[in-house]
Amino acid sequence: MKQKNKKAKKLYICSECGATYPSWTGKCISCGQWNTIVEEIVSRKPKKTIETNSIQKPKPITQAKEQKHHIRITTQIPSLDEALGGGIVLGQVILLSGEPGIGKSTLLLQVASNISKERKVLYITGEESTHQVFIRGERIGALSDNLYIMSETNLEVIIDTIEHENPEFLIIDSVQTIYSSELESAAGSVSQVREVSAKITEIAKTKNIPVIIIGQVTKEGNIAGPKVLEHIVDTVAHFEGERGHSYRVLKVIKNRFGSSGEIAVFNMKDTGLEEVKNPSSFFISERPEGKSGSIIFPFTEGSKPVLVEVQALVSKTVYAVPQRKTQGIDINRLSIILAILEKEGNIFLKDRDVFVNVVGGMFIKEPAVDLAVAIAIISSFFNIPVDRRLIAFGELGLAGEIRSVHYTEQRIKEAKKFGFNKIVIPYNSKIDDPDIIPVKYIKEVIELLKP
Repeated sequence: MKQKNKKAKKLYICSECGATYPSWTGKCISCGQWNTIVEEIVSRKPKKTIETNSIQKPKPITQAKEQKHHIRITTQIPSLDEALGGGIVLGQVILLSGEPGIGKSTLLLQVASNISKERKVLYITGEESTHQVFIRGERIGALSDNLYIMSETNLEVIIDTIEHENPEFLIIDSVQTIYSSELESAAGSVSQVREVSAKITEIAKTKNIPVIIIGQVTKEGNIAGPKVLEHIVDTVAHFEGERGHSYRVLKVIKNRFGSSGEIAVFNMKDTGLEEVKNPSSFFISERPEGKSGSIIFPFTEGSKPVLVEVQALVSKTVYAVPQRKTQGIDINRLSIILAILEKEGNIFLKDRDVFVNVVGGMFIKEPAVDLAVAIAIISSFFNIPVDRRLIAFGELGLAGEIRSVHYTEQRIKEAKKFGFNKIVIPYNSKIDDPDIIPVKYIKEVIELLKP
């Protein structure tokens, strides 16, 4: 009598966080997202016995230092090396995400070409043919005999190739296109992304091969796939920029081998991405003269400040409800700033449209931008240009107080490097400098701007 094949087990998995459910539900209880639950077929694998000889024994932390993990590979792009903490560590797994067409593959092909001058590099693409990669490499001058390319989407074939070729550097483009034949679900599904990323990370750690994985993003701009993908890798970097601008910014969101929040700026050209060695001068080079509603803000998410221009436009509204539009900051933050200006500064904007823009397309999340936004709005409201030598940063509290922020000394140093000698900062920063203008409340800022 023939044995009946066991039915494959079905699970319902959240595509955002990876939470599993026995049946479909409209909302994921774990992350709170709607319509992210998808059906997947999961096949069980037989349990493998673990050899006792392969089990590592615990050791004192003082003996855990390994010299090989201090070796860093340079990408030969100084700002990128600096953003990654000094280069790429052996066995490091980097996840690079970004909008389609932003230049991820171009950047990595340039990095691969640079590293191939000293090491054997394997570039695996699941989205293009090898000929398409060659055309791009020829255009940007990234051809090298030590750079190997392969168009493949089967994980098992990729692993066999890695075992046979023994590359010293690996690039996967992209993780959502790779699938394991051991799973029945389609490529890009939650279980496939989890399996592929785990296997690639295992290879990187056991063979000490640095790996850069490209990850696709959702329409909201988040990395596609479960959150476990971001937890598995050592470094998460996001490549962003506006389609209408030539600049591109790489932000390091997570880094186990360096500080997070560092950035590297590039200029997109026909011949590839060109490193911008001085981002501050790049972003403020086209600031208008003698115009109201413009101020420079020293932006930082890491330890390296970058000067950016914050603009505001306040105009009479023609609608029943005034418009509030932002580009580069959270619109909810703008609503709070406007409410504070009305109550604490007696600047009434109920009949005015307010538009705020961070020039160049940078998106700023840090609260230190509050004071710069408020000054830009005040300047536009009174139609009074801000002194070109003035720069400001600080968090705005609900009572109208200006609160201190981090990296104050670094921001001041960057501002002075570009000739700013009127630096408005929170009163509690306690920095003794003749160029410093400490302010405690928003009313003081309004008085400062009035002629």
